[in-house]
Amino acid sequence: MKPTKAILALILPLLLLAACGHPKGNHTFDPSQVAFSAQYNTLFDGQLYPSMILAATSQPADYFSISLTAPADNCVLRLVVDSSALNYVTFFQEILPKKGEKYTFSPSLKWKYDALRRLRQPSAVDFTFTLFINDEEVDVKNLHLNCRSVNECPLSLRAPDGSISDFRYLFAAYVNEDHPSIPDILSDILDQGSVSRFSGYQSSDPNTVRNQVFSVWLYALSRGITYSSITCTSNPSPRANVQHIRFFDEVYSSRQANCVDACVFFASILRKIGLKPVIFVEPCHAYLGYYTDKNRKNISLLETTITSWVNFPALDRTVDSLGRLPDQQFDKISKYLSDRDRAAYLSGQMDYSGLKTAVARSLFEKATEYDRETYNANRTHFADSASITFQQLDIEQLLQVVQPIN
Repeated sequence: MKPTKAILALILPLLLLAACGHPKGNHTFDPSQVAFSAQYNTLFDGQLYPSMILAATSQPADYFSISLTAPADNCVLRLVVDSSALNYVTFFQEILPKKGEKYTFSPSLKWKYDALRRLRQPSAVDFTFTLFINDEEVDVKNLHLNCRSVNECPLSLRAPDGSISDFRYLFAAYVNEDHPSIPDILSDILDQGSVSRFSGYQSSDPNTVRNQVFSVWLYALSRGITYSSITCTSNPSPRANVQHIRFFDEVYSSRQANCVDACVFFASILRKIGLKPVIFVEPCHAYLGYYTDKNRKNISLLETTITSWVNFPALDRTVDSLGRLPDQQFDKISKYLSDRDRAAYLSGQMDYSGLKTAVARSLFEKATEYDRETYNANRTHFADSASITFQQLDIEQLLQVVQPIN
């Protein structure tokens, strides 16, 4: 006998319920007894920093933690973190030996590093943690976080208990000697004629090192890199001290930099030509240093923001057909010339190219001495590894533990 349509209409929902349902009484583990929780590190105050994740890939931090009470002896914990815009699906598994014992773990997520590098604006992200015990789904937790721009570099973070963690070493992660534009930049620097080659520390003469740094300095002035302070961020955390840092390509294309941006820009090029740069961080300021010998015994300083004192590209546009500056424009830069160079230019013995080099050399000397007094006054603070107010960031040493972000 064929079943009628009416009977089928009654039977099919029951069959589907039997196939797909899970009778309430068949749960082996009670979620309330397991007491599963998923938390984000309270130090970060609900903010996720791509710069920190990208810089610390070799030494991942404990961003997330889970805790639970073992519902049985030797049960198997399996955690599944769903994929999101910033991470791939991630699995974590452990054995819980003792029933009734509370366990805490810090699972590391499988990050989508390219997605983190592309984040240039703040956004939101949700993470879903699903707990399985002996392959039975027990509980699900969701975390909603604010994701910051990759340009946002934490300087320091204050924990809920008032303790402060310093993260200014992350400045080193913005140094990138492998940027694809640097070979072309080095070619342009050689075309300037201020140096014939880049020899790093092959010579024992510190002036050879300084001349290489000057050639980079001359290029930066010729490029027209000016000072532009972008430090504020939209970070809503009152416990975070964060600075916006431009990447190498952003400084190169926009020709704008604050003190940290310019240090990162110069350090990237100096690293490429085999020199050892250092970033000195003081309250509200940073300036560059570089060793003048391969043994790191002597160091020179460079106040990179002085590149903004003269705008060579603007001057270039005012040069007449004879290669001379209008008197008004010359008067603006003549204060940076020695009496000898000023007389040479006015008498026609120095052309405009020589004038620019002379001005750049004068500014280079000023940039070398600009921070000398404050550096000497705070050398003991820089040497104190426990200081979070004054720091000497040796880029070569830091890049052994910090990965370049981009």
